Amino acid sequence: MTNLTAVTGFFLMEFSDSRELQVVHAFLFLLIYVTSLLGNLIIIILVTLDPCLQTPMYFFLRNLSFLDACLISVTVPKLILDSLTHRSLISLPGCVVQVFLVTHLAASELSILTGMSYDRYVAVCYPLHYGTIMSRAVCVRMTAASWCTGSLFGVLYSAGTFSLYFCDSRKVPQFFCDVPSLLKISCSKTHITIDVTVVSGVIFGICCLVCIGYSYICIFNIVFKMQSLQRKSKAFSTCLPHLIVVTTFLITATSAYLKPVPDSPHLVDFLLTVFYAVLPPSLNPIIYSLRNKEIKAALGKILWKIFHYTFYGKNNRTSM
Repeated sequence: MTNLTAVTGFFLMEFSDSRELQVVHAFLFLLIYVTSLLGNLIIIILVTLDPCLQTPMYFFLRNLSFLDACLISVTVPKLILDSLTHRSLISLPGCVVQVFLVTHLAASELSILTGMSYDRYVAVCYPLHYGTIMSRAVCVRMTAASWCTGSLFGVLYSAGTFSLYFCDSRKVPQFFCDVPSLLKISCSKTHITIDVTVVSGVIFGICCLVCIGYSYICIFNIVFKMQSLQRKSKAFSTCLPHLIVVTTFLITATSAYLKPVPDSPHLVDFLLTVFYAVLPPSLNPIIYSLRNKEIKAALGKILWKIFHYTFYGKNNRTSM
């Protein structure tokens, strides 16, 4: 049995053995990555610059977009580089960092989504006290708590995983280092530390899911009692994007992590994990942009200012 200190790195799963398919795969994911990164950065810029978007809902949305941009940046650039260079080796420190960051960002994102559901719950169920309950200080504390929770799970998962022993096989059945795949190739007979951590993570996820579910039960109970169609429409327009984002995140995460890790991964196994790593960060900006009039209005104002400065600003400088 070889101790962890003797392990210098791991081999990640490749999409295909064909050089041509690897290149096509790399450019496809480069396009997805750039689009996702650009979409999330646009939301961050809009929420930061537009005075009309300085509310708790958009404060959480800005943090969610930042987490999405970071989460997709942890795994996809490495995947693109490996596909172009036809090299799937990742160093031990790189693997540790990936496990820590993926766990940290995923746990933080789930916490932020839970905070967003509470924000919608207060907005719909207690509109007269919304400004008092969801003050700036409360939003900052909730966001800080989500980041601290993510960091705690990141440390526990990475420490628990890399306290195990790894034998001769160093081929991770995944395109990035994640806990289930590393447990699959570990030759340690007991996983007490990481098992306790995983159970803690599952309990945390269930608690967040229960909080989100309870919030929306209360929200829809109030909304269906509303007499005004305009108020109903406004409530649904602010709640449905968040509900779609939560559903997408939970379905892709469940599909990727509750499924047993196969000995010989197939294309379907690869695609399931890709959906978890790529789909939520890519879809979130689209969902919020299409369903949110304020985001579209803010984007229109920014584009108009750019257009006005580009054409009329140059003409003014020329005439001077």
